[in-house]
Amino acid sequence: MTQSLRHRTPAGTNHAKHNRHSLHMKDTIANELGESTVAVALPTSVVTRMTFAASPTRVWQGLIFYEEIQEPPPLHLRLLLPVPVGTEGRISRVGGEVKCLYEGGHLVKRVMRIEPGELYEFEVAEQALSLGGGMRLSGGRYTLRELAVGQTEVALETRYVSTRWPRWFWKPLEGSVCHSFHRCLLSSMRRKIESQ
Repeated sequence: MTQSLRHRTPAGTNHAKHNRHSLHMKDTIANELGESTVAVALPTSVVTRMTFAASPTRVWQGLIFYEEIQEPPPLHLRLLLPVPVGTEGRISRVGGEVKCLYEGGHLVKRVMRIEPGELYEFEVAEQALSLGGGMRLSGGRYTLRELAVGQTEVALETRYVSTRWPRWFWKPLEGSVCHSFHRCLLSSMRRKIESQ
């Protein structure tokens, strides 16, 4: 005998009453899970690359001692993302933390791995900042690769989890904004390094 996969209302119950009970259960579960529902979303990684007219050593020194973007971000980024205000702390050693201040909140980044001249990786240890209606930043990294004498490729990666659905719609939009922010940051860094 083949069983039907259709949902059946238990015998002796009113169909409308059963539906109200199901909806109440869904609301209760969603409320109880709260932030933990983020864990079921798959992590996303966005990588942007830019070439600097400088040696890996110069780029590395500029990266480690880079403080913040001096000029205001483009209008579309100011409308879509929190505006950076400043930073507090040092990020030149493993375990070091920096507090990135924004209008409306902050992030705390902790250095996880450093391979001098090649890799600088961090995690987001604290996020007291609303991003994109449900994005949680988890970390990122800078990877340097020498292309030719006096030229270095810098790859900036951001890792995050987003609860916005459907993902097929939101993921490309989030990626576009993230690439735009990366380009703004890398361009500012490149100008400073290449002018030295």
